[in-house]
Formats: sequence, C-alpha cells, structure tokens
Amino acid sequence: MWPFSRKSAPVPETKSELTDPTSDSWAALCDSFVVSASGVSINADSAMRCAPVNAAVSILSESTATLPCRLLRDDTDDGETAAKDHTAYQLVNGFSNEWASAADVRRRVTQDAILFGDGFAVVTRTAGRPGEILYAPRNVVVLEYQTDGEPRYSIDGKVYGPRDVIHLQVPNPNNLLQQRGLGLLHTGRDAIGLAILLERSSSNLFRNNSKPSGVLSVKGSLNATAAARMATAWRSAHSGDKAGSVAIIDNDGSYTPINFTSVDSQTVEQRAYAVSEISRLTRVPATLLSDMSRATWSNSVQLDLQFIKYGLQPWLRAWCDAYARTLLTPDERAKMHFEFDMAQLLLADTVARANAFAQYRSAGVMTANDVRRELNLPPLPDGNVLASPHVQAPANDNKPPKENAA
Repeated sequence: MWPFSRKSAPVPETKSELTDPTSDSWAALCDSFVVSASGVSINADSAMRCAPVNAAVSILSESTATLPCRLLRDDTDDGETAAKDHTAYQLVNGFSNEWASAADVRRRVTQDAILFGDGFAVVTRTAGRPGEILYAPRNVVVLEYQTDGEPRYSIDGKVYGPRDVIHLQVPNPNNLLQQRGLGLLHTGRDAIGLAILLERSSSNLFRNNSKPSGVLSVKGSLNATAAARMATAWRSAHSGDKAGSVAIIDNDGSYTPINFTSVDSQTVEQRAYAVSEISRLTRVPATLLSDMSRATWSNSVQLDLQFIKYGLQPWLRAWCDAYARTLLTPDERAKMHFEFDMAQLLLADTVARANAFAQYRSAGVMTANDVRRELNLPPLPDGNVLASPHVQAPANDNKPPKENAA
C-alpha cells in the first residue's frame, strides 16, 4: 500500500481512463509502445541501457540532487541569512522522510521528469506544517486540470492540490492544458532508437569475428549438406579463440578476403553523431558524455558553463519554485526563498576557486571568515573585518608630517 497516508481512504469505484481512447492516460500508454523510426521500441529500460542517454540523464539528475539547497531569509539590510529554524530547511537539505534523503527524492523526481516529462513528490503535513516529502511514481498519479488550469492530483484514492504536490513538468506545446509533459522518451525517441540500433549493429559486426574473413569458394557445385559441413569446419578452425590462424585449403579451393565497406568503416562517426543528438536533446555537452572528438582546453570550460546555464539551471529553478509553492505559505514567500549553491560545481577546480576567493577578498566583498566558512574551516577571532588582505594599514591613517628641526 502506498504510504502517502498512514490510513488510506477508500478508493471510489470509477471508470478507468484506459477505456476512453481520447484520454491522456491512453495516449501515454500507447506512446510507450510506439517504436522509433529505426524500428527499435523505446521505453525507460531500453533508453537507460543506451550509454549516452544514461550519462545525460544521470548527470542532470545527480547534479540536481547533490547541490545544496538553502532556504534563505531576506534581511532588512538587503542581506540574506539561512533560515535553519524553519521546518522546510531539513526537508530540502537532510532527510525528506524517514527512509529517503532530500537528494534521493530530487534525483528520482528529476529523472522521471527528464524521461517521461513529469515527476511527482507529495508533501505531507503535521499541524499545518510540512512534515515529509514522499517520492510518487508516475503510475500512481492521475493528473487532471480544472477549467481554470489548476491541476488536481489523485493518489491512492486521495485528491491533492498544487500546494501539496511537487510537480516538475516539461512543457507540452501541443496540449494547452499540459495533461502530460514531453519527456525525452517522446521527443528523443528516434535519436535514442538510432543510437541503440548503431550499438547493436556494431555488436553484430564484431560478434563471432573470424580471421581470415571473406568468401570461401571451390570448383564445382556443392549440395546443401556439403556446404553446411564446410562452413562449420571453417568456423571451428578460424573463429573464437582460434581467430587469426593460418587457413589451409585443398581441392582447388580459394579464399577471397573481404574488407570493411565504407559504411562499416564509418561506424565510429555514426555513433558520434548519435551522441551529439542526445546532447542536443538534453542540453548536456558532448564532452560530458565522454565524446572528446572536438574538445579543446578552452571550449571544454565554456561548454561546462553552458551546461550550468542552459542545461542544469532550468531544473534548479523549477525545484526552487516547487519547494516555495509547497513548503512555504504566501506570507513566507514574501520574506524567504530557496536557492541552490552553485559554488559546489567549482569544488574540483581548486585554482579557479582560490582565485575567486582572492578577488572577493581584495574587492571587499567577503571577509576571511566568509571564505573559511565556504572551506569548512573554523572562524578566526579577527576574521570578520571587511578589508583587503593586501592593505596593511587603513587608507585614512594619514599622519601629519613631522616639522623640520630648527
């Protein structure tokens, strides 16, 4: 039984949407069985077994999950302080419920949204305050829209409003009410099918490889039994662990080796094109999918920045909005907001991080204790002075010149 309520309400007997071919559930069900243009049937399992798709989805969902999300309170002096006393702070940073961390919930919901177009999580409340965030699989959620566009979510026989459900959705321009989002399994079906087909073709090309490889011919005619016996003997002598052995042919037999065709020799280029298609669909640079064919020192850094701005940040923005809608009251939203700490993406680049801190200190933006806090170091007694470390004395410490001695 799905644990959204400790005591489940009775499920009313209703007519299934699957009996109505015009319903959105029917369209989603049929869509999951439609094959791609390459003839390969695409679903979540086959897509995630495709290496570039798995890498792109994992990078987006894991980056969203691992980045710290802070609940900040706006101060009167235009500053911000962490609202650690709020119940939502633990739900988005620690554990969202007794068995799943906030990172695990974000990872699952984001992965569903990327693949299927919709990801769900339910917020339970205690005394009117958020108590838990529970991941909701897509197959247990029935989404309906009111005439004014407000969504309603039916889960385990209970109807929830938008304030109780975290819903990440990829916009669907073909549906005004957005009954379902357009995920990667729909928009990228043909590209994923091509990548899988190329991978299968490469496997078939090199499977049971025998050397020498070519056409074995003999003079005269062979019946089916003799031809099959000759082929079996050839594979036994020159395939598997015996590949590359010397071929010995008698009875006026001849062997003509066959080289790869131009299509076969371009398998690598074709698979690289398939990776670039997945990169376009997910906005994850090909360099992050381990395609280094066009990578240089300079463009790799720029591609990483483009991934943060155009690939990752929209998902982080969607999570901030969903958290604010479900975990904060309207009055609290005017004073507090959620924000992901993007500085964690620079943890691996210690040189860039050190240079950034040095410039902030020199410009008088951060104190020494601010920097030490980012590095998880204890504060210093005199570390809260907002002054440049390169200036030894205050700028206005000008002493009058000594009078010349008589």
